[in-house]
Amino acid sequence: MEEICSLMMYILGHKPYEFGLVPDPEGLFPFKELLQAIHEEPGWSFVRQGNINEVLMTNGRTLFQFDEKRIGALEKRWIFSPGLPTRIVPKTLFIGIRRKAHPVVLEKGLGKMEGKLLILSPDRKMAERIGKRRDQKPVILEVMAEAARRKGVLFSSFGDLFLTSEIPVEYIAGPSLPKEIRKAKEKRSKEYKVPLPDFDAGTFPLKLDKDMDKSRRFKGRKEKSWKEEARKYRKKR
Repeated sequence: MEEICSLMMYILGHKPYEFGLVPDPEGLFPFKELLQAIHEEPGWSFVRQGNINEVLMTNGRTLFQFDEKRIGALEKRWIFSPGLPTRIVPKTLFIGIRRKAHPVVLEKGLGKMEGKLLILSPDRKMAERIGKRRDQKPVILEVMAEAARRKGVLFSSFGDLFLTSEIPVEYIAGPSLPKEIRKAKEKRSKEYKVPLPDFDAGTFPLKLDKDMDKSRRFKGRKEKSWKEEARKYRKKR
């Protein structure tokens, strides 16, 4: 238990960014993300939530703060200021995204993922490591970060990681869509194509129920002439 406690203290209290972790505004991390980070370390895949709970019930009581879903170190050697933009960003950053999100990102760019800030890294391997927590085979994209910053995209830094809320599509480069996805997309586009109306441009369809001339509302029925109306009136008299 002491070794697990020491590892947890290093990750949460010293350098969470080395493990691709970013805290929430309260300085806490989801247990799920902590476990993912621990399992990625060689020789630590055996750790389970029960092991962490055991640490928290013993000497970890004085080292960590936690609730049902989150945990953090009481003593931190890092500062997290997501609202403080940085003017220094690498020319290129990397991010790993879900394969399902690939078509949308290539069309519309990157927005907040799962309600959280985007996490980018200058190290492609770190971007892949973070991306694998959501998809076993993430798509790795390159972001022209310096060019985006010059055009007004705000970045903040956390250790070696960089965070932002969005990346416009013109600053994103990555692999093209797989052939089968392109074909499926084209098929859907054809299926949902809006049919053109059955009349020429510059004309409009005649809606009989809206026609001011009541005689045209009822097909096959002719309006009585004034002579017929006059004869009918004389008979009644």
